[in-house]
Amino acid sequence: MLVIILSSIAGLIALLVLIAMLKPKTFRYERSAAIAAAPEKVVAVLSDFHEWAKWSPWEKLDPTMARTHSGAASGVGAIYEWKGAKKVGSGRMEVLESSPVLVKVQLDFITPFKAHNLTDFVVTKTASGCDVQWVMYGPAPFMNRFMGTFINFDKMIGKDFENGLANLNAVVSAA
Repeated sequence: MLVIILSSIAGLIALLVLIAMLKPKTFRYERSAAIAAAPEKVVAVLSDFHEWAKWSPWEKLDPTMARTHSGAASGVGAIYEWKGAKKVGSGRMEVLESSPVLVKVQLDFITPFKAHNLTDFVVTKTASGCDVQWVMYGPAPFMNRFMGTFINFDKMIGKDFENGLANLNAVVSAA
């Protein structure tokens, strides 16, 4: 009986490892929203890390989080580093590109896990303001793919993106 149980457990683990190995080696999460403000106003807020505390869905997770701004005041070369409790960990962001239609950010997580991703905010002018598409993409190491067999990262991160875009809309349409 013990042999059957152990064989079943080993088979299940092997199946989960195989499923993880077959998952894509990159990821891409994205959400979009209509924003009731001019594209220039939205790009200005997205390109300035000093403004992120007003709309980012993660800023309020740790009120004691240490924040450091360096490099350019905003736009290309602006750098934002954070160090917080377990929920937010630590990391660094840098604006790599800022144009009327795109803000590209290098996003490096240091703790609780290391990851190096890119984030794009694509801004498209509309009759009533603009549409903003928030995209995060990068490599998916084996452990992330394995955990992805149990956790729907797209749903989890997508919810944060949706909240952040709603907050961004409130900030830029109120000002």
